[in-house]
Amino acid sequence: MPTEKIILGIDPGTTIMGFGLIKVVNKKMQFLQMNELLLKKYDDPYVKLKLIFERTLELIDTYHPDEIAIEAPFFGKNVQSMLKLGRAQGVAMAAGLSRQIPITEYLPKKIKMAITGNGNASKEQVAKMLQSTLGLKSLPKNLDSTDGLAAAVCHFYNEGRVEVGKNYSGWEAFVKQNDKRVKK
Repeated sequence: MPTEKIILGIDPGTTIMGFGLIKVVNKKMQFLQMNELLLKKYDDPYVKLKLIFERTLELIDTYHPDEIAIEAPFFGKNVQSMLKLGRAQGVAMAAGLSRQIPITEYLPKKIKMAITGNGNASKEQVAKMLQSTLGLKSLPKNLDSTDGLAAAVCHFYNEGRVEVGKNYSGWEAFVKQNDKRVKK
């Protein structure tokens, strides 16, 4: 009896949210789709968050992923950018958690390492490796969608390993693992 599951990978962003989906059948990956949600034209940051939440729910309701892999915000010098990315990631996670889908976060270096073998690989190197691995005919102009796809593929490669990142199977698990972040 074949075992199947679908993994949704998300690269959160407030300008572009990239996402990709793979199907795993008997431990073999199949490309389903990748795309991006363009948010540049919206000035209101709360409208952007609403659209991220709604698009993530739409993807969940259309493809019924069994698991979600999401890129964690990296710690840069610009605190405001990191806060915006964290909010984008948070609403995407909230959409998954609202549907009881397990979520795993991966640091960008971990994703790059899983795909290319180099944690400092460029977006282009990650995209080319995914193109080769999944037999993609072409690559998109913006590489945010390949970054989302890379998160899903990284999750597939890390399946069964104990140390993959933070896992949340629902609000209860999130609260338990983030006790200091919860107001009581």
